[in-house]
Amino acid sequence: MKVDKHLFRALAQFWNSAYSCFTFGRVDLVPTVEEYMALLRCEKMQVDKVYSRAVNPSTFLKKLMNITGMSEQWVTA
Repeated sequence: MKVDKHLFRALAQFWNSAYSCFTFGRVDLVPTVEEYMALLRCEKMQVDKVYSRAVNPSTFLKKLMNITGMSEQWVTA
């Protein structure tokens, strides 16, 4: 999947890990499945199915650090 790194970096800055939502000023937003699909350009996903995949946490953290440009401490938190 091709990821828009600029969009991902912008979203990462507003992610509130304590509440698992995006926080813009005093407004908390939680995207719907359809909105996540649009942001991530995943047109082939089916809303009524559960998707999961085994993830190697260290590889995932390295990719997340690379995409966001954030420190390891920020990504781990």
